[in-house]
Amino acid sequence: MLETVLKGKLHRLTVTETNLEYEGSIEIDAALLEAAGIRPYELVMVANFTNGQRLWTYAIPHNKGEVRLNGGAARMGLKGDVITVFAFVQVEAGEEVHPRIVLVSKGNRLRKVDVR
Repeated sequence: MLETVLKGKLHRLTVTETNLEYEGSIEIDAALLEAAGIRPYELVMVANFTNGQRLWTYAIPHNKGEVRLNGGAARMGLKGDVITVFAFVQVEAGEEVHPRIVLVSKGNRLRKVDVR
């Protein structure tokens, strides 16, 4: 039996821009994605702490400090909103997973990576 568990998390990012006309996705600082173990174009869940919305999309690497909601996701948040991005993995029941929790500081700068 497979279980879906957390593999990586980017905690309390700040949305820097939205673009309704883009085809879709969330663009995130490439170094932050790497720190959390999130691959380019990987499925992620985004939780918006500012408005309570949640959405599923895919992550695209972007410039330093940038977090952009694109396409339909742009309707789920505004510039300045605080979000968390989650990535999951399916493993065999009982298989041990050590998620990478990435904490950021102002300007979406890497502050700490905690492997649990």
